[in-house]
Amino acid sequence: MIRVALVDDQALVRAGFRLILEAEPDVEVVGEAADGVAALEMARRHRPDVVLMDIQMPGMDGLEATRRLAADGVTVVVLTTFERDDYILEAVRAGASGFLVKNAPVDELVSAVRVAASGDALLSPSVTRRVLAQLAAEAPPGGEAPDRLEQLTEREVEVLNLVAGGLSNAEIAERLILGEATVKTHVSHLLAKLHLRDRVQAVVFAYESGLVRPTGRDPSRG
Repeated sequence: MIRVALVDDQALVRAGFRLILEAEPDVEVVGEAADGVAALEMARRHRPDVVLMDIQMPGMDGLEATRRLAADGVTVVVLTTFERDDYILEAVRAGASGFLVKNAPVDELVSAVRVAASGDALLSPSVTRRVLAQLAAEAPPGGEAPDRLEQLTEREVEVLNLVAGGLSNAEIAERLILGEATVKTHVSHLLAKLHLRDRVQAVVFAYESGLVRPTGRDPSRG
């Protein structure tokens, strides 16, 4: 059972999400909060697998709450009304494992919860491309890549580049002519070696360190 917590200052939004999620046989909503401070206390009390977090709330906003929860190892999917690049970028840097607009279809909301709970990361392709371009544009020359990348094998560096391009494990497996399970193992190993929590953090590392640079084309293309 996936334990989910809902954080939004609008009670009607929380009620709608609860109705959708509790219709799923493998999802249980274990708590709700209307602001960041209440979210931290609720998460400590209920230890959800995934927190769905609004950004704009009174008092402590969703970005600061996400930062604190992520630091405690809690998986957060950030929700907002608009695909604003500044919000998305800050959410990713705060440690969010995914981003979803509130008006996303029901199946996308449910899928987001399952993807995040499985330890994967959720960013739509259009959002990913914009965020990665901004990360790369702001990256300092050289970055910290050389020292940290020395820990990785040549294959792991190759996989990291493809993860940073937005490819799924299945797509990476097809590109490298490997089994999907082998790719998943490579991803797990490189995350552990770099002390990163998930694929979103791996993407941020790859771009902010200067390992990957924008090319002006879809990064998932070879």
